[in-house]
Amino acid sequence: MPEPEAPHQQPEDPSQQSEDPSQQSGGHESQSRTLDPRSLRAIAHPLRIQLLRALRRYGPATASQLAERLGESSGATSYHLRQLAAHGFIVDDPTRGKGRERWWKAVHRGTIFDETLHRNPDPEVQGALDVVMHEIATIHTQELSTWVATRHTWGEEWYGASDFSDFRLNVPPARLRELNQKIHALIDEYSETSDPDAPGAARVRMHLHAFPQHD
Repeated sequence: MPEPEAPHQQPEDPSQQSEDPSQQSGGHESQSRTLDPRSLRAIAHPLRIQLLRALRRYGPATASQLAERLGESSGATSYHLRQLAAHGFIVDDPTRGKGRERWWKAVHRGTIFDETLHRNPDPEVQGALDVVMHEIATIHTQELSTWVATRHTWGEEWYGASDFSDFRLNVPPARLRELNQKIHALIDEYSETSDPDAPGAARVRMHLHAFPQHD
């Protein structure tokens, strides 16, 4: 159920991501980028989120390659890649091809929402936040649906190892924050000690959603 990468709120992440994205190549990525109002507005477009996610997951690519992967026109991917570059999310990869088309690579492994974004009174900031969060929710839903539809293609050992759970708690915000931090710390521990070459190892995608509900 493979990897973190899109922008998410971490204590990360995400982490750190999410997104997933220890699958990035070349060792060029720093850990994460904290979104402020300006960078949030810059990334608040579904295609830009998909482009950044693809570069983090699959490594450096050209606008044409990304267009083919995402089913978009190369003109659209080229434009939005330049916008991502203008705001420091991606950079040229000079170690790649020498042809006319530029290669792009991600600068960070993940993105973090600054908590103050949720309290920002600017309608444009709140609109951008809605776009990003809904796109992430859509990506998570698609990834989960893909696992459900393709689970029979994995070995039986993955059926019991994978998880499909939800829980109901009654806690105040401080306790929920504490719980989230502990879960992130445990995931970080496993991430830091993971061995991609271990027998049977596969890239695993984990989602963490924790939110209040009205009765």
